[in-house]
Amino acid sequence: MKKILIVEDDMVSRKFLNKFLKQYGECDMVVDGLEAIDAYLLSIEDEAPYDLICLDIMMPKIDGVKVLKAIRDLENENNMSSESRAKIIMTTALGDAQIVKTAFDFGCDAYASKPIDIEKFKEVLEKIGII
Repeated sequence: MKKILIVEDDMVSRKFLNKFLKQYGECDMVVDGLEAIDAYLLSIEDEAPYDLICLDIMMPKIDGVKVLKAIRDLENENNMSSESRAKIIMTTALGDAQIVKTAFDFGCDAYASKPIDIEKFKEVLEKIGII
């Protein structure tokens, strides 16, 4: 069973992603960037890292791109192999190409624009090997 972290400050989006993704694994949900980093650190300490992280770009405290960079830095510090690293899908309502490019530069695996299209999202999950 996959371990999934949903990082989303909007309750409706969070519930929607949880309802959809729970068929593929056990979902944890957090509401801001600080909680995301804390949840990720706990998963490393428990030796049960996340397989998938759905990460909203626009969030309070720490934005998604900074969280993405922090997670990839932690994976490097812990000498995690590329197979054991989390697959990270950035989600956003923004159509800002520069932010998306930056996210890919920092190592995200995919990008999904909101509102989430379930069929397209399934294709992304298949492409990155989650389903």
